Amino acid sequence: MDDLNEKAARNRKIRHAVSIVILIVLFVCFIFPFILVVVNVFKTKADITSDPLALIGSHGFTLKNFPEAMKKMDFWRSFGNSAFITILSTIITILLASMAAYVIVRNKWKACGALFGMMIASMVIPFQVLMIPLVSLYGGVFGILNHRATLIFMHVGFSVSMATFMFHGAIHTNVPIALEEAGTIDGCSRWQIYWKIVFPLLKPTIATVAIIDAMAFWNDYLLPSLVLARKELYTIPIATQVFYGTYSTDIGLVMAALLLAMLPILILYMFLQRYIVEGVTSGAVK
Repeated sequence: MDDLNEKAARNRKIRHAVSIVILIVLFVCFIFPFILVVVNVFKTKADITSDPLALIGSHGFTLKNFPEAMKKMDFWRSFGNSAFITILSTIITILLASMAAYVIVRNKWKACGALFGMMIASMVIPFQVLMIPLVSLYGGVFGILNHRATLIFMHVGFSVSMATFMFHGAIHTNVPIALEEAGTIDGCSRWQIYWKIVFPLLKPTIATVAIIDAMAFWNDYLLPSLVLARKELYTIPIATQVFYGTYSTDIGLVMAALLLAMLPILILYMFLQRYIVEGVTSGAVK
């Protein structure tokens, strides 16, 4: 019996060690591109080309890439456009999705069920299928491309279904109906119940939706490149294309631009990361 216990314990240790090794390998694979950017951003173009894996190039440590990249890509204008579009799109998505989920969960109307079903079904439709008709419609028929409001409207439209699905699970699981009944007894309207009782209880899900959508909006290249053609409206992902020429690419400036583009969303994730797992799993178990 002791031999069996020892063998089982040894097998568990081996499995644990193998799991740790696999996780370390996966972590290195995922983090390597970021490390490569950080290492090369402080080197000249010649050093990056000759030895991209070297910690310090032959020309030494340099900070010239940052001011040059910021000037060439008109960083602050692009940053303002990205921040405006990302913040407004995220806020509108959270408000609309949480309200829609609350109405769907608390009302047993057939229309609510049908609406929720259509929203879930729309999540499987890839954007690339709608890309050309959408741009043709808004550009050719309505003529409202080259407006940040149009991009915000499209971002919200493509993201609200997933957000509603997440809020639906959170409200259904984590918001007791008894709290709302108590609020009704105290004289609260349905609007007051939503803002004072339901919405504060959705903080983990709000944080999760905020970081997921903010990352998607901030890093999106395809949709802004189709909607925003004027240079003064460029977001950061579109502005980085200025470093790619027909015959040459300044890798050092590209690395600096990539790091500048990553930092804001990375800081946001660091502040909200503790809510991510809680928010994703909040509607999983009833």
